[in-house]
Amino acid sequence: MSYEDNRDWPSYNDQLVKRGWYYLHTDFLNNWDKELKAMNKGKNGRPYIYPNTFIKFCALMYAFLHLPYRQLEGYLSALSSFIPGLRSADYTTLWERIVKLDMDIPMPDDNIVVAVDSTGIKVTNRGDWIREKHNVKHKGWIKIHIAVDVETKKPVAFEITDERISDQKMARPLLKNMKMDDALMDAAYDKEDVYKFLKEKYVYRPGINPRKDARVTPNTLRGESILEYNKFGHESWKDLHKYGKRWTAECVFSAIKRIFGETVRATTPQGMFQEVRRWIAFYTMILYL
Repeated sequence: MSYEDNRDWPSYNDQLVKRGWYYLHTDFLNNWDKELKAMNKGKNGRPYIYPNTFIKFCALMYAFLHLPYRQLEGYLSALSSFIPGLRSADYTTLWERIVKLDMDIPMPDDNIVVAVDSTGIKVTNRGDWIREKHNVKHKGWIKIHIAVDVETKKPVAFEITDERISDQKMARPLLKNMKMDDALMDAAYDKEDVYKFLKEKYVYRPGINPRKDARVTPNTLRGESILEYNKFGHESWKDLHKYGKRWTAECVFSAIKRIFGETVRATTPQGMFQEVRRWIAFYTMILYL
């Protein structure tokens, strides 16, 4: 059966054009003084000089253009000569404010079907020669755990951990506030604890693809789901749960890595986690344009 492309190409093209505008939008200038006044109200110590919306703009340039902080300072300085009202900031201020940015993504109020998956992000490559010199083999990586609305193809929840945290342990914190009709997951989530949690969320027969060697344990939720899988067979079970839509999570990971790269630039664990959080928040923002 041949693939039929039903995408609205004119609408998609317009969205890509809007993204180019978004990278350099300066709407924050309209409320610069008003925002600063609100931020400094009741603040002890040194007042803020730059509003949070400006810092988000700078973080956007840092992420999308892959500019180091000193080059980012020069970029803003040059940009300020073209845009009236735009002020530059030194690289130390940029670093201090950007690393503290706490960004999140909107969660839908309605019941949805989510695709859940995880992927690895490489840590900074700096200091590779030190690891080689001292024979340090383990470098580690960061894991992004994500839930994607399969209809809108937008991320709706995410968690960041290191590589030691298994996928199935993150199902509860990732989806605890989510309203769901179904959850599509691979065999890494094929655990009784995940089934119990999803039952608490009123998802009684989730679309979890069982492991190839899965055995039916009587009187368990996992056992009942495996029996359902065996009853329908793999292809019919996939059609029942529309399991093929789980690819939406993989597509989100692919897009994020194409835009931001596969390696974080921060050097501390907290900085790395915050950097990846900004990636996902910015990626979600451009989808809502």
